Amino acid sequence: QVQLVESGGGLVQAGGSLRLSCAASGGTFSSYTMGWFRQAPGKEREFVAAINWRTSSTGYADSVKGRFTISRDNTKNTVYLQMNNVKPEDTAVYYCAARMWGSGSSNGNEYHYWGQGTQVTVSS
Repeated sequence: QVQLVESGGGLVQAGGSLRLSCAASGGTFSSYTMGWFRQAPGKEREFVAAINWRTSSTGYADSVKGRFTISRDNTKNTVYLQMNNVKPEDTAVYYCAARMWGSGSSNGNEYHYWGQGTQVTVSS
């Protein structure tokens, strides 16, 4: 069983930056493809970014491409989401998710473990 704990959320002004972290425990972190998803009030959960367990190749939603960067540190069992030039529409609860062995996917149903989420609020 893998436990995921997100941190780093908060209130930030539009145009600012924020770095989210997701610490994993209870499994072999290097075997998991990691993803970030978000859910805004009244909206469905949506894919943000993913990083492959083996190649560390990355993928992004079009809405964040060029502004957000996903990375991982297997020595710290942690995945990060660097958010730059944030916009009010980035306001959401951000969740990290883990998928064992699989490639990066934008489909949340393909991830096996989820964190509790961290709130990000971007003021205009």
